[in-house]
Amino acid sequence: MKNLGQLMKQAQEMQEKMAEMQESLVAIEIEGFAGAGLVTVVLNGKGEMRRLKIDPSLVKPEDAEILEDLIVAAHNDAKSKIEMRVQEETQKLMGGLPLPSGMKFPF
Repeated sequence: MKNLGQLMKQAQEMQEKMAEMQESLVAIEIEGFAGAGLVTVVLNGKGEMRRLKIDPSLVKPEDAEILEDLIVAAHNDAKSKIEMRVQEETQKLMGGLPLPSGMKFPF
């Protein structure tokens, strides 16, 4: 039972650390780029868009569809970077906690 108590304590500590990490994600800002930098999207760590920058050369009515595609591409670039960062931070937190193979955290 001693091991179970220690495991429960570790799980509670991990839960607290995960909550702290979730709160800190709001402060992280990641840039995504498309069209060789013509479109830049900045997201926070939760995937919420914070800023959008569009090169003035793209602001032409006939280029609207291209601009729309570039915005989506830049957003997706930033979002994938956020997901990688969250995964890295989660792995750092999980360093000492023994979990069964195949179990992913957070649940």
